[in-house]
Amino acid sequence: MKKFLRNFFYFLFYFFINFSLSFSLSKAQIGSNFENIEAISAVVLDGSTGKILFAKNPHIKIPPASTVKLVTAMVVLDRLPLSKKIVISKNASQTLSVSPKIYEEEIYTVNDLLYLMLMKSSNQAAVALAEAVAGSEENFSILMNKKIYSLGLRNSHFVNSSGLPASNQYTTSYELAIIFYEALKYPLIKEIINTPIKTIISKDGRILTIENTNKLLDDPELSNHILGGKTGFTTASKHCLVNGVFFQNKLLIISILGSPSRETLWKDAKNLINFAKLVINGKITPIYITTVVNTNTLASKKFFFGKYAKKYKSKKVVKKSKKLRLAKVNKFRSKS
Repeated sequence: MKKFLRNFFYFLFYFFINFSLSFSLSKAQIGSNFENIEAISAVVLDGSTGKILFAKNPHIKIPPASTVKLVTAMVVLDRLPLSKKIVISKNASQTLSVSPKIYEEEIYTVNDLLYLMLMKSSNQAAVALAEAVAGSEENFSILMNKKIYSLGLRNSHFVNSSGLPASNQYTTSYELAIIFYEALKYPLIKEIINTPIKTIISKDGRILTIENTNKLLDDPELSNHILGGKTGFTTASKHCLVNGVFFQNKLLIISILGSPSRETLWKDAKNLINFAKLVINGKITPIYITTVVNTNTLASKKFFFGKYAKKYKSKKVVKKSKKLRLAKVNKFRSKS
């Protein structure tokens, strides 16, 4: 009996020693790539096979922010010619958006507005395009949801074309990666997201120079590998990115939702790219991480912002006191 116990002890001892060495080696190979992913949710897909190379809370529903504009672009390209001229409506011109602003009665082509929307993340351009297709964002959102439903996606739902905060608007990092894969089938989308800087001109000669919000395009470590992507930010969504990278003739799709800052967003993206390279080279195996997430903090908040409230809220909600609306508008922040 003593001999058996002694041998069993030795077995356990050598087992744990070997396991510890193996685990240490794996950790050394991986480095901090997956440990330091600060985003709430992230996925890396092999675009050739659909295989998941990394996943962290991939199916948690999170407001999509401006990444939704990829769906907007696909629906627009399905229905409008690029040369069609669009007159900017009062409604579109008053939409909360980043610079450069576009104004009521200005005229741009569909092509121009797609560049403005996907490169600079203009919410005004998104609304103008939605109105040109369907007459209103509400009608346009029906087409958006039909589009993603046709792709087999069941954990995404959109209610506006821009990604501005709205109830019942969400996606997951996994489904966003699939959306990006589908968007790449449109040559113009692929061209736009890879464009660092662009000049567009309105019909009356107003010149707009726009720079791509995706700073990975300028990253010297990733030069010649980045395909491009779409950024996003709202208070509820935090910082978001879906991006394509080429490595060893493979397309890697990196999808990130809920990164705490723009700095950590780029850091998360680069860590995920490096991790995916190790998986492709057979040095490590794919990883699936699940963490505890307070989903109540991820729901789209009910924002009231003056003249924009009518577009996203029912008439009953809009009737809330002006004092309440003004108090809450100060808390609203949106950039892309």
